[in-house]
Amino acid sequence: MEKSNYITTEELIQFQNLLRESKNTITTAESCTGGLIASLITQLSGSSDIFNGAVVSYSNEIKTQELNVKESTLEKFGAVSIEVVEEMLEGVIKKFDADFAIAVSGIAGPTGGTKTKPVGTVVIGISNKNNEKIVEVCHFEGSRIEVQNQAAKYSLKKLFKFFQKTLDK
Repeated sequence: MEKSNYITTEELIQFQNLLRESKNTITTAESCTGGLIASLITQLSGSSDIFNGAVVSYSNEIKTQELNVKESTLEKFGAVSIEVVEEMLEGVIKKFDADFAIAVSGIAGPTGGTKTKPVGTVVIGISNKNNEKIVEVCHFEGSRIEVQNQAAKYSLKKLFKFFQKTLDK
């Protein structure tokens, strides 16, 4: 993927300023990124204005317990699926009463990949509290940490663009 698909520090600052000005908040539900997206958000001073918290739902048990992901959805589609990420988005928006959310579930590697879901497969979803959402299956390359970093920065850029479109409405 092109470098322009990943958020820069300057864009993250701009994003947080726009969220603050419009009195909006964001939250995350993270699996394979293990809290990295939340960490990137909170690296900036003043992020408490726009960020109340996140859920690192690494296990399926936490996905169901904390985000209300249905066990039947996990069994039918697997944790790394559009369907599960959609339920993660809904659950985390409700949990934190946020205006916007990111949810991520994937296989960072080096183990865990299959023929249909190889290492580097990450499902990334973004949504707003009106349940407008975009969920896509991405394929990143590199080491475990590289896959995690790409997924985190790509998802933040995706949410930034989505948020900007809502301002234009």
